Amino acid sequence: MEFVRRLGRSPRERGSLNNGTCPDVFELSNGDFAIIGTDVTETLEFKLPADAARADYERIVVVSRETLLAAKRDIPDS
Repeated sequence: MEFVRRLGRSPRERGSLNNGTCPDVFELSNGDFAIIGTDVTETLEFKLPADAARADYERIVVVSRETLLAAKRDIPDS
């Protein structure tokens, strides 16, 4: 599995001057997506809807609205 491309603008283009906060979205060679975000699992897992769950190896990650909207134009329809 390899990184194929970034979706949306880079963190620097979105205003991260020191690269201290760098949420990002990438497409992988297998067609999946990789997300760099803030791990909020401990804060939000007990607030998940009743029909949602996460495996031990999964984390709840938050990315800013700006990051996801910037990536939207690059997310394929299928």
